[in-house]
Amino acid sequence: MPLTVHQFPCLQDNYGFLARDEASGQVACIDTPDAGAILAELSKLGWTLTLILNTHWHPDHAGGNAEVKAATGCEVVGPAEVAKIAKPDREVRGGDHVMLGETRFDVIETGGHTLGHIAYFDAVDGIAFVGDTLFALGCGRLFEGEPQQMWTSLQRLADLPDDTRVYCAHEYTAANARFALSVDDDPALKARAEAVFAARERGEATVPTTIGLEKATNPFLRAPLLAPRVGAPAEPAYQAFAAVRAAKDAFKG
Repeated sequence: MPLTVHQFPCLQDNYGFLARDEASGQVACIDTPDAGAILAELSKLGWTLTLILNTHWHPDHAGGNAEVKAATGCEVVGPAEVAKIAKPDREVRGGDHVMLGETRFDVIETGGHTLGHIAYFDAVDGIAFVGDTLFALGCGRLFEGEPQQMWTSLQRLADLPDDTRVYCAHEYTAANARFALSVDDDPALKARAEAVFAARERGEATVPTTIGLEKATNPFLRAPLLAPRVGAPAEPAYQAFAAVRAAKDAFKG
């Protein structure tokens, strides 16, 4: 039976995700950006929380752990770095897996935004929860990691099947599109950016995205092709990525 994902906005621009394994009825919360919103959504749906699956330690991803756990009695699973806020009940790293009823989440190492960042991939349903590593038309800032580490993490995600649905944690897509257009004139990007701007005008979410769509239009995954436009060598590829990331950090559009 499939995994059902319930997505809802919270905080200023975060998304919360509740994932329900339909075979068992078990429910996971991916990160805890807003404990009150999460508990309200669980109540509205009539779902009982089993797990918190943290992607990284930042407060808008793990800051609600204690309140949600106290209210539900759930288990907290995440990378060791989550102990900066509160030690998880179970620590996981790349190569591990987590079971939610009959749904298996493979843990993928995706350090760069933070050193211990991870993603959760459900291969059967073709769903990936990627936290702040990969965004629709963007990627996370390198607060702790180095460009080579982040490029390697992005390639791990790019290697997933093209039809994988990617649930990233923020609604940054319109801003990301404006930057992407400043470094890439590919027609596919232009068409996607127009669709993104129109969707946001209608108040519609641009998440989830897909791996295939990101490979085709995301400037961070296309960095080696864009190297001449950002004054970087195309090889090694991580240097091209570093130049695109630096351009985004300085972008004012």
